[in-house]
Amino acid sequence: MQIYFAPLQGVTDAPFRRLHAARFGGVAKYFTPFISPTQTDNLTNKELRDVFPAENPGLPIVPQILTKEVEYFIHTARVLQNLGWTEVNLNMGCPAGTVTAKGKGAGLLMNLSRLEAFLDGIFARTPLPVSIKMRLGWEKPEEVFPLLELLGRYPVTELILHARTRQQLYGGHPCVGILDEAAKSTHIPLVYNGDLFSSADCLRFAQAHPAFQTVMIGRGLVSDPALAQSVLGGPPLTLGMLRAYHEDLYRYYTAQFNARAALGRMRELGKYVAANFHGAGKPFRQIRKAKTLEAYCDAMKLLFDEYPLHDPPGFVTDGRPAGQAVTDDLREASLIL
Repeated sequence: MQIYFAPLQGVTDAPFRRLHAARFGGVAKYFTPFISPTQTDNLTNKELRDVFPAENPGLPIVPQILTKEVEYFIHTARVLQNLGWTEVNLNMGCPAGTVTAKGKGAGLLMNLSRLEAFLDGIFARTPLPVSIKMRLGWEKPEEVFPLLELLGRYPVTELILHARTRQQLYGGHPCVGILDEAAKSTHIPLVYNGDLFSSADCLRFAQAHPAFQTVMIGRGLVSDPALAQSVLGGPPLTLGMLRAYHEDLYRYYTAQFNARAALGRMRELGKYVAANFHGAGKPFRQIRKAKTLEAYCDAMKLLFDEYPLHDPPGFVTDGRPAGQAVTDDLREASLIL
């Protein structure tokens, strides 16, 4: 099995990826948070920093592009090629209303003829191999079949399927029942994405769906940074591992950013970390409401000192189905990731 680290906007930036790779193994590729070009011009300083090779030394990086414009895609791919990257990923999966309203992300799935014209333009001129990350469809999972037929006309290197429709956003359950039939209908190598929160989830999925021997994990890996290595037979997460990793992240962000920016980043990360502890509604609320770095540190100390990690590590505990434990804990804190 191969494991990819999914991009999470505002979380999995270059420093996060470096620190994760330094302490944990098992990730075959790190996908960057999307670059969203708005003109055929240079990338922003922030976007450049995130994909600059010196910021990602030795890491297997795949930059992701979010656009509906052929020229924007081609220009950005050329910039990335000049930086030395050898593959790009097209985002056809982001379900956010602010993205899909502009016809980008999962918005590309609404109209097959427009999508075909866009793909024609990209694959006629792309300087780099292109993989795609997409939803099963806009409204219904069965929309995946005409989408697969269309994509099969192009040299797509890999197709990462998030097993929800756009209309599901991140709610409900992934539509895994359609995956085996979908795999039989395409020659494109497939990668699965959706609600893999523990080692048991990953191994169970791979056994049930042998056509998908590569999986992409996002929230599960942010919460349990040892998840990839443990799936591949390495050591599972311990409290000491997680605490040391969190301290690495805290030291870096507080050294590189002002207090307000560092607090914003750490609060976002802290919510995911807290989701890996059983019954941690109280420290979760304190993390979310922290107005200062000192208050944040107090909340994290409470979390690490007084709450147990899920056993086994991940989002599964007390016999509840995958994802239910974290959903219950975060609902208690009036916020669901």
